[in-house]
Amino acid sequence: MTNATLIFLLWAVNLVTDTCGQLAFKKAAIENTKARGWAHWRHMLGRPWIYLGALAYVAEFIAWLAFLSTVPLAVGVLLGMAGIVAVMLGGRLWFGERFTRGRLAGVSLILAGVALVGAGG
Repeated sequence: MTNATLIFLLWAVNLVTDTCGQLAFKKAAIENTKARGWAHWRHMLGRPWIYLGALAYVAEFIAWLAFLSTVPLAVGVLLGMAGIVAVMLGGRLWFGERFTRGRLAGVSLILAGVALVGAGG
């Protein structure tokens, strides 16, 4: 496996695990909207979504450390911003969240930055 392939795979694993974790936490948070306070937390702790989110974050942490060991910090952090785009798309697909002009402009800037960094800029 080439170094470039390893970097791409670590980045992809980080992207997927970060996105899955965020979406699982969102699902846990909105599953029981009638409960408030501790009742809401007890409900979340009794459902699998919060544990899936935590597991995804543990996997992401490991992937992130491995990824950062292969690229400069500035490059890694910028490439990691692709997760924001993936989470936004996941929020739209699974939770019906809206795209606003401001969000789309922000995502466009993030994607342009990621593309520049990915191209070696």
